[in-house]
Amino acid sequence: MTDDHKPVTDADLHAYVDGFLDKERRGEVELWLSGHPEEEAEVRQWQTQAAELKAAFSGYAQANESDRTLLNARRETAATSPAPWWRRAALIAASFTLFLSGAAAGVYGERLLTSPVTIEPAAALDSLPAQSKTAFLVYASEKRHPVEVGADQEDHLVTWLGKRLDYKLVAPDLKGLGFTLVGGRLLPVNGKAGAMLMYQDTAGQRLTVLLGKNPENAETSFRFESAGSLETFYWIDGSIGYAVTGEVSRAKLQQIAEECYRQFET
Repeated sequence: MTDDHKPVTDADLHAYVDGFLDKERRGEVELWLSGHPEEEAEVRQWQTQAAELKAAFSGYAQANESDRTLLNARRETAATSPAPWWRRAALIAASFTLFLSGAAAGVYGERLLTSPVTIEPAAALDSLPAQSKTAFLVYASEKRHPVEVGADQEDHLVTWLGKRLDYKLVAPDLKGLGFTLVGGRLLPVNGKAGAMLMYQDTAGQRLTVLLGKNPENAETSFRFESAGSLETFYWIDGSIGYAVTGEVSRAKLQQIAEECYRQFET
């Protein structure tokens, strides 16, 4: 029925996983999935990733009674603002003061509680992984000039790129995950000034972090996209969209993206 009447799009599938669909549309999507086994398998994989990431957030909770006041003050907002799976998981952890990777993140927890949640703006979000993969393919294989400004000028690099994005940019420290900063460059993202940071491990394997302006000033859940051996993990947070791309395992890329997210927030 949905094939002829109302086609099921990728946005529908993501909304299905995040619980944004009403009962009628959810039923239509489930009927469509029953006749499309490949897409159904992919959706099941997304649901598994959602559960795994929810578990990853909840493991960093530590008790702090003072957070109950904050939660009570935001109860009405939470009741009227549906949240995707990763934000619901973060809210649970934030009720006892959210800690990520062993570091206190009180400001981060409050931001998750107070920020409005919207379904992803398609134009801004859908273009991120493609642009990130293009940047990776063009520059990660470059031997002599992969970046414009090297890691030896990190302060200049983040100041320069941050000014172009009108954003207080930091270069995430990924040494604990085996990657060190190579440098970065200015490049266009959605027709505006964007930034790319490049990292490399001891074996010479590279990954890139792309940042671009988000004109909708909205927020989204994390998303994965695969293209052969290339994995991209992307999201939008406020005025900036982010995408992490590399030829690494999905589990490893998830660790890296979560660490980038934590450091960009703090």
